[in-house]
Amino acid sequence: MLLPDSAVSVFIDGTLSDPQLDHPEGVAVHPDGSVWCGGERGQIFRVDPDGTSIVEVASTGGFALGMAFDRTAENLYVCDLKHAAVFRVETATGRVDRFADGAPAGSFRIPNFPAFDADGRLYVSDSHGFGDPGPGVWRVDPAGRAELWFDRTIVFANGLAFAPDVIALYVAETFASAVFRIPVREDGSAGDREEVATLPGSLPDGLAFDAAGHLYVGCYEPSKVLRVDPSGQVETLYQDVTAHTLAHPTNLAFRGTTMFTSNLGRWHLTRLEVGSDGLRLPVGAGG
Repeated sequence: MLLPDSAVSVFIDGTLSDPQLDHPEGVAVHPDGSVWCGGERGQIFRVDPDGTSIVEVASTGGFALGMAFDRTAENLYVCDLKHAAVFRVETATGRVDRFADGAPAGSFRIPNFPAFDADGRLYVSDSHGFGDPGPGVWRVDPAGRAELWFDRTIVFANGLAFAPDVIALYVAETFASAVFRIPVREDGSAGDREEVATLPGSLPDGLAFDAAGHLYVGCYEPSKVLRVDPSGQVETLYQDVTAHTLAHPTNLAFRGTTMFTSNLGRWHLTRLEVGSDGLRLPVGAGG
């Protein structure tokens, strides 16, 4: 492993907190340093930068999956399993709006993770169904109008991350134990699938890049985070064989050189002192 046990710890334990942090899957970092995550009843939580307190900002009334801030961080976009939609949460007020559900092109099945490009367009992975592979990746414009951007079959599309140069979108394909990328052509259309890494015995979930171009992969099973270098070499950043501190990690988010993971198997968030700066999001947005 690349990290020692001393570099991995519980950021906030929400087992007995009020509100209780229940099985978070999505996680995102606000520019003010606060860490945001979701709950299995659609809750949207904000955790203070030092991890000492937690508040419920809003709720979708469903089951919160992946989430991402827009360029201004005035809005948080949350995929919801129950409603098969992406919700927009106004971070200052907690106001919740149904932003996109696949219309007019169709309907989301399991919208799982959102990622923004530099032009403010939202890409959404659609896991389609358990044991029912299908397309794919949607693209949503700022008005909420959706198109099926990558229409080929994926065996449970999950986490997304744009490459540092924004020329490709990386996709975690959970039940194929793989990560692949989709080139973004000059006209904005999706290119052909390109394999990045095969991860036998692992179920990849969340993705994140550091500024040096290393791709980090949160694996729900077994409980570990992998690092893929630009050449495609895969290393284990950290694995928790007890699944206690790193408990079935799903999504990943950076704050400086610290990576946060949500843990669907527990009631807490984990921090890993990676030692590399995370890539600033949205990729290519600047500012």
